[in-house]
Amino acid sequence: MISYAALGRKNKLQFILFFAHFAVTFDKLRGISTIKTKKIFFYFVLSSICSNFAPRNKMSMRNLTNAELAQILDKDIFHEISEAADALSVECYVVGGYVRDLFLERPSNDIDVVVVGSGIEVASALKKKLGKKAHLSVFRNFGTAQVKYKDTEVEFVGARKESYNRDSRKPIVEDGTLEDDQNRRDFTINAMAVCLNKDRFGELVDPFEGVYDLEDGIIATPLDPDITFSDDPLRMMRCVRFATQLNFQIEDETYAALSRNAERLKIISGERICDEMNKIMLSKHPSSGFYYLKDTGLLDLILPELVAMDKVETRNGKAHKNNYDHTMEVLENVCKHSDNLWLRWAALFHDIGKPKSKRWDNNIGWTFYSHNIIGAKMIPNIFRRMKLPMDAKMKYVQKLVELHMRPIVIADEEVTDSAVRRLLNDAGDDINDLMTLCEADITSKNQVRKQRFLDNFKMVREKLVDLQDRDYKRLLQPCIDGNEIMEMFQLKPCREVGVLKQYLKDAVLDNKVANEREPLMELLMRKAQDMGLNMAENLNRE
Repeated sequence: MISYAALGRKNKLQFILFFAHFAVTFDKLRGISTIKTKKIFFYFVLSSICSNFAPRNKMSMRNLTNAELAQILDKDIFHEISEAADALSVECYVVGGYVRDLFLERPSNDIDVVVVGSGIEVASALKKKLGKKAHLSVFRNFGTAQVKYKDTEVEFVGARKESYNRDSRKPIVEDGTLEDDQNRRDFTINAMAVCLNKDRFGELVDPFEGVYDLEDGIIATPLDPDITFSDDPLRMMRCVRFATQLNFQIEDETYAALSRNAERLKIISGERICDEMNKIMLSKHPSSGFYYLKDTGLLDLILPELVAMDKVETRNGKAHKNNYDHTMEVLENVCKHSDNLWLRWAALFHDIGKPKSKRWDNNIGWTFYSHNIIGAKMIPNIFRRMKLPMDAKMKYVQKLVELHMRPIVIADEEVTDSAVRRLLNDAGDDINDLMTLCEADITSKNQVRKQRFLDNFKMVREKLVDLQDRDYKRLLQPCIDGNEIMEMFQLKPCREVGVLKQYLKDAVLDNKVANEREPLMELLMRKAQDMGLNMAENLNRE
């Protein structure tokens, strides 16, 4: 049971409001005539409490005092920045993700510093202090500068306020105060700042109580979310991405604003959306991000093909499974075994062809014949539209989508050498990834059927290892080498020796003969005779 004291600030408020509402409605119990109905009512109340206030498996967070922050920031780089800023008599603060990750105990080498004044001047002063080992990059058009020193990057920017034109995400930037700079931040957890000036070193400036939102596991905007998202629609993608990465919940009003402003995403470039999508895909549980995207209408704009899968039809009492939910389950299964981004994309798209292939058969029911082939043909257009790479990575995803039914067919029948060899030939070096995808694809609730498939997949994997081992031996160089050929026909290194060697090698590779001495010798003699070569006399006597 969780104590009231253990609840975060916003959950405490929700707790109070919940029971205030319950107190108002409690009198309704008097009108309930049966004990059974009363039990149902109390069960409903208890379920609501558990669902709303049970602790979630979110990222751990530590509370830090100013003194503790000062101790954590007690590093040469921060003291150098402090001295550079003090020498110029300007305020400077480390802000954004670096501060957030201090509380979440996440490693970060990318430091963002806001200067109430010229960030470029402080960066230049820092470069002078660090010497030749530091590299300074200045971006005057943006009023920013970057200092790279060893394995650390520090971005400097002057404090600013922004205003936006509705038809563009590019802001009109003006010099501003620290307050102005924090107001323009995307989320409360990214709006915290820690002072680096010597007299206030380690002091936290947190006007929107981002620390409490970290504690509660909440993503919320500092100001009106409609303004925040409308000004820069990419923040909607970042909202979902942070909620997914950190396993946080999106605050109710912020969540509602995602739906209201979804159409604004159209002004954002595909490249920037793609970058956020990849970060969602690489999170521990990407499916939560996709449910956020779908429920808010954002996914309709990014991947309508995926949304089309969230539909179940029933005919003659027969219904097919929800292919969207199935896909999310497969994606999560893959994530348990692999961090490969492109294997995860393959999992997301493995059934993308099902809406187009869906047919009703009076004898069988719903069918999705050739959905793998149709899906594979869809991949290039999807990748092109989403600005995903059109290189070997796309080909890899396309291949896995096309082949993902093959191991299932093999596993459902007798596992023969020829079937496995053909699969190995088509999948090539990606065979293990294909098998991982196929195993993840077994989501049947029938545990007996599920285990049967998994056992058969195990047999397929064992057969693959066996065949690979045998084929490796077969593909070794022929057991008759060039030196022996030269001795047999009293030849010096020449074209004829090369021809004979290649002839034997091709015969082995093409599986015309076994890589054994007797059949290879017979083949060699016939080829040598055709070339007009005679075996050495002393060898003939032997």
